[in-house]
Amino acid sequence: MNKVRKAVFPVAGMGTRFLPATKASPKEMLPIVDKPLIQYAVEEAVAAGITDLIFIIGRTKRAIADHFDKAYELETELEQRGKKETLDELRNMLPPNVNCIYIRQAEALGLGHAVQCAYPAIGDEPFAVILADDLIDGTPPVMKQMVDLYDYYHSSIIGVQNVAPEDTASYGIVAAKPMADQLSRIDLIVEKPKPADAPSTLGVVGRYILTPRIFHFLGQIQRGSGGELQLTDAIAALLKEQQVLAYEFSGIRYDCGSKIGYLEATVEFALKHPQVREEFAAYLQKRFSKS
Repeated sequence: MNKVRKAVFPVAGMGTRFLPATKASPKEMLPIVDKPLIQYAVEEAVAAGITDLIFIIGRTKRAIADHFDKAYELETELEQRGKKETLDELRNMLPPNVNCIYIRQAEALGLGHAVQCAYPAIGDEPFAVILADDLIDGTPPVMKQMVDLYDYYHSSIIGVQNVAPEDTASYGIVAAKPMADQLSRIDLIVEKPKPADAPSTLGVVGRYILTPRIFHFLGQIQRGSGGELQLTDAIAALLKEQQVLAYEFSGIRYDCGSKIGYLEATVEFALKHPQVREEFAAYLQKRFSKS
């Protein structure tokens, strides 16, 4: 069986909830302290042994490609200023065995369409899908947890967590039968059901490992919720042929597609950052002692 060595990063969305900040730059380039969201996602993939990073980008936003490209002028400037630590960090952003592939999504037709765009770079291999605006702080990283499970079960795996019943209309929701600790076999998956119609409160978050058979169903689905091609609908069809597992991952998820989730992540990661945590914690203590 093939190893999971490729990951798809759908980054062509409009990021309308963060306008005007996302007018000219993808929301995945929003920084959490001193690294953009997409870099956290890439580091998670690399920690899982993934070597091919496939970015599905929009036609007007080049910031992600520029971020992972070599910056000769900047590196020269840092070298002349003796900023060795910063220079090393930039040069080692990606290991030498990791490749970046950029594929343009001409129209934003949904997550299913974005994944379908990656087919020429995936071929007949299992692959991961990582949504960078779901920032998950896990030890080991969540995609590493999922790759280890794939190596054992050789089945598609979807990251899930329990969500509030009133929030089911914001998620894909699964009904599943327990198999092992934190792991279930999915019987049903529904995109954004109303609370009264939801089969459970297990919501799909932005981590997937999928077998290549998913592309067959992505080519057959019709536009669903929101008038988009939904990855959830293709997974629902895949269920009829193959086992698909739901994994309740170990880690804390921050929904950085929302302003509140983004601010929460910024605070929590700042409190762990070796350069600013003490000063920032002191500021917070001083700030809220006045309240």
